[in-house]
Amino acid sequence: MKSAIRTMLIGLAFAGVVAVANAQVGKPVTIVDANTVTATELAKLPHMTPESAKAVIGKRPFKTAKDLDNALGSLTKEQKAELYVKLFVPIDLNTATDEEILLIPNVGNRMLREFKEYRPYESLAKFHREIAKYVNETELARLEQYVSVPQPK
Repeated sequence: MKSAIRTMLIGLAFAGVVAVANAQVGKPVTIVDANTVTATELAKLPHMTPESAKAVIGKRPFKTAKDLDNALGSLTKEQKAELYVKLFVPIDLNTATDEEILLIPNVGNRMLREFKEYRPYESLAKFHREIAKYVNETELARLEQYVSVPQPK
C-alpha cells in the first residue's frame, strides 16, 4: 500500500513539473510560488505560523490561485492581501477568472479589463507589449510574477 501511495505522489509531482515546463511563467521578484515554497520559508511569511504552513503544504498542489485562497480560509481578506505580496500561484492569463485576477495585489477592475482584453496570450512578450501601455516597467515586472502563459502541446 505504501508503495502505491509513493508511486501516486511521484506521479502527481511529475505532472506538476510537466505543467510548469509547458508554460511561460513570469520571473519571481518579490514572491515565491505556493507550490514550491518550503514549510520553513512559508512560516516566515506574513500571517503564517509553522502549523498553518504545514497545513497549507498538505493541501498542495494548488492548480489555481483560487485553490490557494481557499486553503488560506482562516485568514481575513486583508491578511491574504498582505501574504499575496510574498506568496502566490501564477494565474493562467488565458483562463483565469475575474476573481483570480483580482487576487493579484493592487489589481482592480481597470487592470482586470486590460488583462482580459488581450486574450488569448500566446507568450509573456504579448503580455508585456499590451500591459506596458498602462503601467511603467516596475509595475509590469511586479505584475509579471503573478502570471503564466501555457504553451501549446
